[in-house]
Amino acid sequence: MRADNSYLIVSAARRRAAATRRRAASALRRMDTTGVVITFKTVAREAGVSRSWLYNQPDLRAEIERLRGRHRPVPAARPVPERQRSSDASLLRRLEAATERNQRLEAENRELRQALALALGERRTADICGIHATPKPPAERAIGPR
Repeated sequence: MRADNSYLIVSAARRRAAATRRRAASALRRMDTTGVVITFKTVAREAGVSRSWLYNQPDLRAEIERLRGRHRPVPAARPVPERQRSSDASLLRRLEAATERNQRLEAENRELRQALALALGERRTADICGIHATPKPPAERAIGPR
């Protein structure tokens, strides 16, 4: 007849449950101290436990809900005072200036692409024909900001 060793299994389960509870409580304190956003998901991940287990622990659940309400995200910056805010007219002018600059840059890019295509074409023609082109003097018209 075998000896009844079930008390060892029960004892191990109790130790495991206590260790899990300590991990969860420790994670919750650590997260509260560091200001991490506290949710059931983040606590479960930090403590290495399941969310359902947390929901089934009345004391931990109450603490998570209490801390979750306390740690609402704080706005990154204070709102700008009314007198310092941009007016619609100034925003519109900035948008117009940015649009004009974009159009100038697009035109400049087109010119540069055309000049590059021309230069590469001339070089390829010279390579095919076996002509060793000497460097040409600067073009009559410089490409760039005006």
